Amino acid sequence: MAVTGEQGPPRRGVAPDGGFLLFRVSGIPVLLAPSWWIGSLIIVVLYTPLVGRLLPGATTLTSWLLAAAFAVLLGLSVLAHELGHCLVALRLGIPVRRLRLFLLGGLSEVARTPRQPRHEGLVAAAGPVVSLLLGGFCGLLMFAVPPESAAWLLIAECAVANFAVGIFNLLPGLPLDGGRLVRAGVWAVTGRRDKGTRAAVVGGGLVAAGLVIWALWGLAAGSEDRWLRLGVCVVTAWFVILGARSELAAEARRGWPEGVRLSELVRPVLQLPAESPVSDALAASAGRGVVLVRADGVAAGLLDETAAAQLAGTSPHAPAEMAAEPIRADTVLLSSESGEEIAERVRETAAWQFLVVDDEGRPAGVLRREDLRAAMTRSRPPA
Repeated sequence: MAVTGEQGPPRRGVAPDGGFLLFRVSGIPVLLAPSWWIGSLIIVVLYTPLVGRLLPGATTLTSWLLAAAFAVLLGLSVLAHELGHCLVALRLGIPVRRLRLFLLGGLSEVARTPRQPRHEGLVAAAGPVVSLLLGGFCGLLMFAVPPESAAWLLIAECAVANFAVGIFNLLPGLPLDGGRLVRAGVWAVTGRRDKGTRAAVVGGGLVAAGLVIWALWGLAAGSEDRWLRLGVCVVTAWFVILGARSELAAEARRGWPEGVRLSELVRPVLQLPAESPVSDALAASAGRGVVLVRADGVAAGLLDETAAAQLAGTSPHAPAEMAAEPIRADTVLLSSESGEEIAERVRETAAWQFLVVDDEGRPAGVLRREDLRAAMTRSRPPA
């Protein structure tokens, strides 16, 4: 999950990363990435010849239209699958940043990692359950229309698309849902999320290898869908490998440095009046965090040393509050939180320093992103 800072409002229908904003569901933006069009075009080109064999007598135009319909139905199947993840995550109190549809797949970007293996498993299972239920419904609907008709083929395409999305995502390797279920299981048994991630990453490698072998088998056997199978399997295997590597890297960033206590990383905190001269506040901040407090006792913010140095260079007697960084709810850490929770909060919040408070809300220190990053680098074993 990428983490970004606050940005200005995007143009109507256009996301900041270039994706197209389709609509919002429960406040979650649903984006269509440019690569979705590439994937759909590949499916249409490879699937069109197959339509002629599945529906004898179909014209060239009909074959192209049914192939395009299959690409759209596959996209809608992926959308329903991802919405299943999103709605369960929201029900469990896990905020969702956005939902993206891209080349042959989709991604629900949660704002924080599930903190219990049970939550990880429930969110992971929701997508395949939705896909398999939709596939089953379409399968039953096929009996209500004349066989070997265009309508029958469309319904069959929808059933196949949903079954394919559901079954494929249950394969036991990251970044697929089956890999997340593996991680949840190993996490529940061992109590270590990182062990679950490593096991599921290995599974991802096996899934990618299996996809390539299946595609090559189709070529060797001369199956009717060999070129469609080859195109889909190669792209999907590439996606699985990249996703597994990304999950492993994210797990490494998520962890807390082994053998290090929070008290060893936080800098002492000093409280100064917000109206103090910025030059004095800057001098007092050496090796410490500075909380600027107004006369009414309300904290004005944490001193931003870079802004303070710039202000002191031109107006050394200006109030230090002019160089304060606001203290937000997401930049306040509890000293009683676990190391993993603190590391994740720091990773997912666009700030360079965090106020650490005790259970009674009293300032206990300031944690800087650079100090945590340096400690994690030191504790990481050499490659």
